[in-house]
Amino acid sequence: MDPEDLKKLVKEKYGQIALQSKVQLETGGCCTASGCCSGVDYSIFSENYDTLEGYNPDADMGLGCGIPTEFARIKEGDTVLDLGSGAGNDCFVAHALVGHRGRVIGLDMTESMIKKARENAAGLGYENVEFLLGDIENMPLADNTADVIVSNCVLNLVPDKEKTFSEILRVLKPGAHLSVSDVVLKGQLPEKLQQAAELYAGCISGAVRLDEYLKLMEGAGLVNIKLQKVKAITIPDEVFLQYIDKKELAEFKKSEAGIHSITVYAEKPG
Repeated sequence: MDPEDLKKLVKEKYGQIALQSKVQLETGGCCTASGCCSGVDYSIFSENYDTLEGYNPDADMGLGCGIPTEFARIKEGDTVLDLGSGAGNDCFVAHALVGHRGRVIGLDMTESMIKKARENAAGLGYENVEFLLGDIENMPLADNTADVIVSNCVLNLVPDKEKTFSEILRVLKPGAHLSVSDVVLKGQLPEKLQQAAELYAGCISGAVRLDEYLKLMEGAGLVNIKLQKVKAITIPDEVFLQYIDKKELAEFKKSEAGIHSITVYAEKPG
């Protein structure tokens, strides 16, 4: 698909998601002009935020695949940038870590998500949390803005990942770092299983192989790249059995191929 068309589809889908509740999403309630997401499980990757300081349930759409702030080494007074900030979930957790001397910026390309995040921030009375409308591939931010960048299950959806990591490097301060959670593939999923996974879990379609993902980061100039967390994602057998038979499924399970959520750390050279 043409990258701009892909962006339009992602924007449309997540624009409609912003109008749903978390409960509606968990029951497959997302509908867009191109069809309904019946049967799509957006919560398959999500983690439990309930015990985290700063957590606001109204901002949690259940769309993440990790808790990047948990590993991001955020300090009081830092400027934190969240890429694909949605309704503000990770931004509000980051706010609890940076305190009133710090700054949190959420960047998202979907107008309805920005509107929802700003309403949530206003309700919480946060004056040092802001939400900007913009494209991750071309961020409306100055060079050397952020002490820390976080992102949660978003970069896999961006068509030009090479440009994205280049932009990340640009807006990080020298010596600053990122901690992002994302979806990656290990090995090669058979085409039928890839199709099944894309229909079942909303974040699969743009995922690349783990080794390719790390090479993209390295190629952009990021250093000290480290996997902080890797978690295998299990798609129910009954989903796959709609596309392949039991023998093919057994052979797939013996292979090392699969879908994983990762949280990965990297730094901009100082």
